[in-house]
Amino acid sequence: MNVSEAIIERIRQINAGYQHLELAVDEPLQKIKPGQTLLVRQTESWHPYLREHWWTVGVREKRLIVERPLDEHYTPSQVINVLGIVGQPYRFRRSLRNVMLIAHDTAPTPLMMNIPWLLGNNISVTLVLTGEGTRYPTTHLDERVEIIHGEPDFTWQDQVMTIGWADQIFVVVNPYDEISHFKEIVERITDLRTIIPKNYLFGVFRPEFACGAGACNACMIRTQQGTSLVCMEGPAYDLTQLIL
Repeated sequence: MNVSEAIIERIRQINAGYQHLELAVDEPLQKIKPGQTLLVRQTESWHPYLREHWWTVGVREKRLIVERPLDEHYTPSQVINVLGIVGQPYRFRRSLRNVMLIAHDTAPTPLMMNIPWLLGNNISVTLVLTGEGTRYPTTHLDERVEIIHGEPDFTWQDQVMTIGWADQIFVVVNPYDEISHFKEIVERITDLRTIIPKNYLFGVFRPEFACGAGACNACMIRTQQGTSLVCMEGPAYDLTQLIL
């Protein structure tokens, strides 16, 4: 993990709620993959708050594209202090035909970088938005993505069919009380499938990172194999292997 500087070269509004920042970064950061993140600090002065957690949604011409809420203010040529790369890439099966991405009660930003890669490999993508996630505008997404708007209770039309159709599912939830949210989702999908196989249902964790380097243990979660640090081995975990 390296500390470096990124320069905001372009700012583009993509929909009614979000903007994309194009960051010029050093070569090591250009190798970021879906699931990996950056920890950033926007000022040179040290302050008592943690670094912000930024999710990359794409790489274009050696620049990282980061998605941020539209109500946050940035300026071209602004310099950002970056700590990264944090975490491990998402783990997809070798043979995939259909992938489901679910944003429950939150924006799907942590899942967005998957979409171009999956489509480019002729893998069908379904994006399910439930609860607060339904407020995320999707007009900027590739038309090949199937979009489903569900209910706040994690239900949607033809749920049994769509879940059974997916070869893998990746879920992001509201960061508030992630464990409880993921536990409810596991119970719901178990009701629909009876058995959830390994390497099928992944939860994407987003705890606050105090260090991002595995030194503080602040992001520790419990798995059936022992404890795990999200900043080192996450953010995506097989939910059947966690102690929820």
